[in-house]
Amino acid sequence: MKMPGTATLEKIYGESRESMKRYESLAEHFKELYGSDEMEFFTSPGRTEIVGNHTDHNGGRILAASINMDTIGAAYPSGNDVITIVSEGYKNKVIIDLKNLEAVPKNKGTLSLVAGMVAAARQWGFAVSGFNAYVSTQVISAAGVSSSASFEMLICSMINYFFNDNKLRNIDYARMGQYAENHYWDKGSGLMDQMACASGGTILLDFSKNDDELCRHVDFSFAQIGYDLVIVNTGKGHADLSEEYSSVPNEMKEAAAVMGVKLLCEKDIQELLKNVSKIDNDRAILRALHFYKENERVDKAYEAALKNDTESLLTAITESGRSSWEWLQNCYTTQDIKDQKISLALALTQLFLERTGRGVCRIHGGGFAGVIACVLPKDETPDYVDYISEYFGRENVYPMNIRLFGAGHVE
Repeated sequence: MKMPGTATLEKIYGESRESMKRYESLAEHFKELYGSDEMEFFTSPGRTEIVGNHTDHNGGRILAASINMDTIGAAYPSGNDVITIVSEGYKNKVIIDLKNLEAVPKNKGTLSLVAGMVAAARQWGFAVSGFNAYVSTQVISAAGVSSSASFEMLICSMINYFFNDNKLRNIDYARMGQYAENHYWDKGSGLMDQMACASGGTILLDFSKNDDELCRHVDFSFAQIGYDLVIVNTGKGHADLSEEYSSVPNEMKEAAAVMGVKLLCEKDIQELLKNVSKIDNDRAILRALHFYKENERVDKAYEAALKNDTESLLTAITESGRSSWEWLQNCYTTQDIKDQKISLALALTQLFLERTGRGVCRIHGGGFAGVIACVLPKDETPDYVDYISEYFGRENVYPMNIRLFGAGHVE
């Protein structure tokens, strides 16, 4: 058995001691489960959305980045037509017979997700055979940092490495994950989560472009401007809120349809304003307005990131968060309006930032529940962590960094 090299781990994680322990644990579990010490190792990060909340599914723009929380796996071809995946902390194995793929039910969690990715790969001419895998993750589940997409991109990297000579592009990974979520989970997701997890580093995504022009890497991290990113898990996931989540792209497309197009990116805000009286859904109008103004904020944030213009970047993040709260309306669910953990976390964080006069906060991810993001100077981070931990628990507060390494094989 060949373990990942120390130099490789240093490159990915900035250290090798703790990360090597994680991979050694993977190897032990894999050998115990499958009786073999032949295995390869893989990693896939979670992601942060800097600016660009709910724009991807309507052909919009996003400034996003991968984070230093990741999902890792040990895997090896099984020599047959069966995929077996065991995830740390979960009792049920994922077992898929590739000869009977159509028999896999939809909306059955990870089982359906893997089946959907395999179906997409086959549909698009990529090879898939059986393999065994053991998976472990640090990415917060159902909390806005894309634990699902991180897992999806990990599985895609295995399929790419073992069966396709590394010919799949990041966009292929992303479309496989999106296909699985759309068709096997009934979740109307876009491509942002998957692209950010697959690509690594900070990226500008423009989903109105073709595949070759969709993604542009940006030399930026919060550390470069002396700031930290702190994610606060409010303690309630959005795993049961697919209907609320899907209402956002659906209502944006409802507004687009009135303008005679499929996606909002095909028209501009002036055309929307001409058609307001024809849209019999006020929330759909507000969400469409958010889309157009959010794209403008992404452009401003991108230019600011290129120049390390801290003030302009923080302004764009603040305005994006405010628009998500007021226009997009994804800070709480209408299923239970008394449960507003996201709004509470934002309010408490704003009180802290008002006292210090430095830093910004916003909802993070798909919304309706989950996490918020706070971006603040490094010297303020310890005090903020202590402050917000009083309300949500230290175990739910995560200072983190942007990492450069996306989903892939670990040498």
